[in-house]
This record gives sequence, C-alpha cells and structure tokens, in this order.
Amino acid sequence: MAPSFSAADHDFMARALRLAELGLCTTRPNPRVGCVVVRAGQIVGEGWHRRAGGRHAEVHALQAAGDSARGATVYVTLEPCSHHGRTPPCVDALLAAGVARVVAAMPDPNPQVAGRGLASLQAAGLRVDCGLLAAEAAEVNLGFVARMTRCRPWLRLKLAASLDGKTALRNGASQWLTGSAARQDGHRWRARACAILTGIGTVRHDDPQLNVRGVDELDAGFHPPMKVVVDSRLELSPEARLLRDGRVLVAAALDDPARSDALARRGAEVLLLPGPQGRVDLPSLLVELARRGVNEVHAEAGFGLSGALLGAGLVDELLLYLAPCLIGDAARGMFDLPPLEALAGRRELSIRDLRPVGADWRLLARFS
Repeated sequence: MAPSFSAADHDFMARALRLAELGLCTTRPNPRVGCVVVRAGQIVGEGWHRRAGGRHAEVHALQAAGDSARGATVYVTLEPCSHHGRTPPCVDALLAAGVARVVAAMPDPNPQVAGRGLASLQAAGLRVDCGLLAAEAAEVNLGFVARMTRCRPWLRLKLAASLDGKTALRNGASQWLTGSAARQDGHRWRARACAILTGIGTVRHDDPQLNVRGVDELDAGFHPPMKVVVDSRLELSPEARLLRDGRVLVAAALDDPARSDALARRGAEVLLLPGPQGRVDLPSLLVELARRGVNEVHAEAGFGLSGALLGAGLVDELLLYLAPCLIGDAARGMFDLPPLEALAGRRELSIRDLRPVGADWRLLARFS
C-alpha cells in the first residue's frame, strides 16, 4: 500500500529539494541531495550535499539539529546511503541520532544502495516512507539516474538559432546570433554539466575556450567540467584555446602517435574509439564518460556532430535559444539529418519550458 503524505510532508520535502538544488554545480559525480530534520512541526536542522568527498546532506542536517534530532522526522531527497564510500553510511548517522521517521523522495538507483538503505532503517524499527515528490527528485538528478540505470550520461544539446532554424551563415559566421543574456544563461547550463562536448569543426572555426565564464553564483568548490572534443582524425591543434586550462579528452577514430604526443604535452588525453566510416564511435564515447563518473553532458556542436548525436539516439534534451531574426534559406541548419519520405518518421518532442532570456527565447524540449 502506498504511503499517505500530509500537506506538511509535501512542504518539508519541497524545502529539501530546494536545498538539493544548491549543489547543482558542485556535487559531481555524486547526486544532488537535500535534507530537512523536523521535530514537532518545526525545522530544527537542514543541509545539502555540497561537494564530492564532503559530508552528505543527512550529516549536515543532523549536525545542525543536534540533540533535537532525537525522535524527529527526516526528509531527504534520495534514499540514505548504506555503504562505505569516501564517507561513512548515512544510515548509521541517522540511527545514531535517534530519529523516528525517514521520508525519502526516491530510492537510490545506485546498485550499491538500491533499497538497502531504506531496508536497514526499517529493520532498525524506524518508520520509513518513500515516494514523496519522486518525479521532482529524479529531475534534480536526471544525469545521475541516467548513468546508474542505463550506463550513459544525460546528454543536453545546446543550439542557438534564428527563427527560421538557422545557426550560422553559409560561410560559418555565427557570432553573435543571440544576445549577451542568452550567452550568459548558456554558461549557467555549462556549469551544471560534468562535461562539455564539441566537435573538431567547431574548434577549427571558432577556437572556443569551452569553459564556464560569467556565472557569479559559483563558489570556491566549483570544479570546471571536463572538455571533450570529437576529433576523428586528430586534427586538434596543440595551440587551441581550449587546451589552456582544465581537463581535456580528445576522442579519435584514427591513431596518430605524433599528434597524440603533441596533445599529451598540452595536458590532453587522447582516447581511441574507432567506429564506422572512420568516425568516432559516439555511443561508446558516452559509455566511457559514464564510466568516468560523468552524469550530464552539455553538447555545443555544429551541423554534422549535432546530427550524428541525434541520429544515434544519444540526445535526451534540446536547449534551444531562438533569436528574433531571419537569416535566409542558404544559411546553415541545426542538424545534419537524412530526409524523411513521410511525416510518420518525424521525431516527436515535448516542450518542457519556454521563456524569454533578454531579447531571445529559450526553449527546453525532450524527446518523447
């Protein structure tokens, strides 16, 4: 029988979810978790997981509550862990604090936990309820859930386009199609990702830094996302700006020891993943990124790689900035996709969000 939750339960879990979001850019590869300790209808302690290797949300909240945690109800956005990682199990901390009830938004999809934490608490005599605001909790951790359940990250494809669906002029010029507010907003989405992915064509044409800039709310615990370049023939110049800082992974299909050594001297790692037609095996690349703890991939790619990612079924979400302008039929489109013979073959999307950002519009859509 499904548990029955009160209005107060909903309010306290909503607070825990807001706390979890404070770790949006700092917890990778761990999940974002918030926790609230309530006694006699009042919050007596709260906390969130701030960064990997640090104390978990439950420990922060219990320490804030102190002796008031005894007999209290704990609201946590993810099932408490029951295994030793870089920190002790949160289940042990909850039992030691003497709490009476634990309400979890969702089970932990990590096979190392997967219900064991809740079962341990229940076996110890605590009242345990799970499933309150589960969809909202999964949304906060969509990348972590994707990595744990399907062994590849959540991939968000970011594009900037005119209202007629064009991303650049025929000669490749695209700076700047959208305004400064949209570009700054794009950097916020970069900041929450574990990896930023692009293709060699974009690097050759734009020489991007591929980093996070202008996001004031990031604290000292922020670690920049890994940079990933899909470069089948190892054409990346050792002088490319993206090699100046941060971790860089270059995915190639063809081995070239001299070019690999040159990139290695600049701090880049070359990963050989040969696929069909001399191109990088993109599904294998995402599996490898998941193996390295990457939860969310933020892709900013050109016409070819964007189409290849879509064609391989690897794109989960489109982040599209639409500029209020038209640049004509001869300009470059968003994706290199094969033509359809019938509308029945079209890919359906659901619009999750649409809002103005400066003079532009931001659309968030997911594949059905």
